[in-house]
Amino acid sequence: MHARFLKSMSRVLALGFVAMLPVALGAQAATAGKAASNDSPSKWDIFVGYSYLAPKGSVLTTLPNGSTITANYDAVNVGGLFSGAYFFNKYVGAQFELGEHEYGTNNGSAPHTGTQGDNDGFMTYSGGLIARFPLENITPFVHGTVGAAYVNGPYYQANTWGPALTIGGGLDYSTPFFNHHLGIRLFQADYEYIHEDFGPSTTVFGGRANIDAARLSTGVVWHIGSITPPPPVTLACSVSPASVFPGEPVTVTATAGSLDPKLNAIYTWSGTDVTGAGATATVATSALAAGSYTVKADIKEGKAGKEGLKPGQSASCSSSFTVKAFEPPTISCSASPSTIKPGEGSTVTAVGVSPQNRPLTYSYSATAGSVSGTGTTAVFASAGAPTGVTGITCTVTDDKGQTATANTSVTITAPYVPPTPHAQALCSISFAKDAKRPTRVDNEAKACLDEVALDLQRSADAKAVVVGDSDAKEKAKTEKQEAFAAKHKKSKAKVDHFDAQRAVNTKEYLVSDKGIDASRVTVATGAADSQTVENYLVPAGATFGNDVQGTTPVDEATVKADVRKPLGEKPHHKKAAK
Repeated sequence: MHARFLKSMSRVLALGFVAMLPVALGAQAATAGKAASNDSPSKWDIFVGYSYLAPKGSVLTTLPNGSTITANYDAVNVGGLFSGAYFFNKYVGAQFELGEHEYGTNNGSAPHTGTQGDNDGFMTYSGGLIARFPLENITPFVHGTVGAAYVNGPYYQANTWGPALTIGGGLDYSTPFFNHHLGIRLFQADYEYIHEDFGPSTTVFGGRANIDAARLSTGVVWHIGSITPPPPVTLACSVSPASVFPGEPVTVTATAGSLDPKLNAIYTWSGTDVTGAGATATVATSALAAGSYTVKADIKEGKAGKEGLKPGQSASCSSSFTVKAFEPPTISCSASPSTIKPGEGSTVTAVGVSPQNRPLTYSYSATAGSVSGTGTTAVFASAGAPTGVTGITCTVTDDKGQTATANTSVTITAPYVPPTPHAQALCSISFAKDAKRPTRVDNEAKACLDEVALDLQRSADAKAVVVGDSDAKEKAKTEKQEAFAAKHKKSKAKVDHFDAQRAVNTKEYLVSDKGIDASRVTVATGAADSQTVENYLVPAGATFGNDVQGTTPVDEATVKADVRKPLGEKPHHKKAAK
């Protein structure tokens, strides 16, 4: 290869690296550790490569003697190409390009036409736009630039700057071996148009050249930094409440994330009986059967009329809720009073509860008698019902036909039969201590009789029975006295009836000392072998003879009460008439 080519190639590389090194290093530092990939393509692409340039064009020059010479640009030039591209997004960027190409030789010694001098060849500086289309490991691209070309003049005319236009494209391959940082430009094919106006020199007059050039390049690409695409739109759904009964409203809310406030967002809703506007929807559940239901929301973002056309501009979410079956009502039931007499009534109270506050109706039934009422209270009538326990059933029904029952009862008692009264034994009095006055009511006996009097005063319709007893010795004495009187026919002979006397004396104390009506005290004798008096309280309706047997009534006409005298007092006797 010609030495001047190597010189131009090194010049291109040096200029390119000098121009782009600060930018590349800054971008590399900002994105250290980030790998370029198709999902996150590079921010910067730096290309350095080998290039062929095939120009087509001619320059008509006029010599001072008036003759003309035509110089042609038709030889293949070789050189280097350097470019740096900064991408605004995944697809589009701005590009700067620097190229230098020197003419080659036909046979290694004689130069082509137009190679007079040391500064022959083409040098281009341009900038423009580049568009790429990242795929799996390859990236096709197209670009167009506008700039200036520095082209040598023919026949020792001065090198001249002129406008240059480049359009073309190529294909890059990024190798994962270098974590996508280093790639190969498999080819870059461009068309260049160059326009030059050469000024006159001391020997020739200048001419104008319109050059069409085909350029083919290859080399390496350094991918620096990465472009993170906008995060995709996200959408999350929430439902409240998550469980309802038919007729209760359900609200569904869609929460979007990563929305671009500069773009338009459209929400759409789907589901059974779902209506929604924007990020909120409602569900009418009154006609829904028990079960689980799902509501779906979609969002699309983009320019008006173009929402959701680009990747990441749409998202969906769904959320579920449950419609529960109405719960049946519950009921409690009670009757007051719970115990009644035949013919009486009782109030029945029912308390029904619907968990969902449904309308309730009540009904009642009884195993006997009758119940009337349709509200929360009813009346039980016992007419016709037998004595004993009568069952009552309370029923509650909601407007969905669901029922519940509870039971209570009323006890009907038998007619009251008062218990038969009986004689009650009270205290007893002993007469065994006073041998000289064995029938006298002493002070010790008064305590007993005072209690008897109180019992009679408390029970105004009760009576007392005083039963006197004598021991065997006294009974024998009485029998002996009665036998003597009968034998001698002495009706007025003294006979000591110890038991009867004791009973009469006891009554006397109750009547005289305690003020008890004499008609309320009955005296009798018993069969016990003792020197006592037994006192009984006989309530109204009681029959003494049925309760205490073996007693004999005392004839109070023949047995009179003794006058109570202190011991030792002798009776006064009248002197007999002389």
